[in-house]
Amino acid sequence: MKSLQKFTVRARVLTCVAAAVVGAGTFGAVSATASAAPKGFTETTHLTVESATEAAQAALAAAKKDGQKVSVSVVDRNGNTVVMLRGDGAGPQSYESAQRKAFTAVSWNAPTSELVKRLQQVPNLKDIPGTLFLPGGAPVKAGQAPVAGIGVAGAPSGDLDEKYAQAGVAALGH
Repeated sequence: MKSLQKFTVRARVLTCVAAAVVGAGTFGAVSATASAAPKGFTETTHLTVESATEAAQAALAAAKKDGQKVSVSVVDRNGNTVVMLRGDGAGPQSYESAQRKAFTAVSWNAPTSELVKRLQQVPNLKDIPGTLFLPGGAPVKAGQAPVAGIGVAGAPSGDLDEKYAQAGVAALGH
């Protein structure tokens, strides 16, 4: 402590704070994941860019294996696009359709093929902006909560699109 006495009060405070931050860095990172969120905040789980890319590539590879030309979109919990892959030869409409299917799947936490059935009871669902109620979208869940959506479009049927979206989900171990 004698060496700190040479510094001004401000310098001593800053030095001690810096030492505390450096010393707590590892512990803080560990405890931040183990502790509850501060009052007024919530903690959420997000799909990393690396995992989103892995899922999109798995969906695209499954389609390519079947000779299908599709686009794949992975969106986060809020419907924001994280990864978008347009396969070689995929139609121009497939890009937006894949994104909207992914958004729809994460928004309702259900595969879009199941949501198509809900339109019979509530036909106005299709009027919600940004949604697309066609098979080809699958949610990615952490526990029971949706954390992302994968949408595929461009195959000759929605059932195939959804098969490829599920391949993307499976690549994540879900």
